[in-house]
Amino acid sequence: MSAKKKNVPLSEFAHARSGDKGGHANVGVIAYNEDGFEHIKQHVTEEAVAAFFAKMNPTKVERFELPGIMAMNFLLHDILQGGASQSLRTDNQGKILALALLEMEIPDM
Repeated sequence: MSAKKKNVPLSEFAHARSGDKGGHANVGVIAYNEDGFEHIKQHVTEEAVAAFFAKMNPTKVERFELPGIMAMNFLLHDILQGGASQSLRTDNQGKILALALLEMEIPDM
């Protein structure tokens, strides 16, 4: 009988950075190594990120892979409710979104 793999935070495999693009936000996720990049590509999908941020109501989530630097960029459409000059959100520039995404749990390798 094999042991069930536990879930761990994405931060076990990558670091991240985020910022605003008007009412949208970019979240860049950079893997620590190639094995981690392959692993997170399987589990950190557009659908998984959309579900993780569902309470913030992104209208669309797009993923762009950057394999040469073991990274991916997520574009979260309309998540900032108009952006820095219009949004009433505490984080109106989306700077904390990267830290939040690093808390998303995915299966351990």
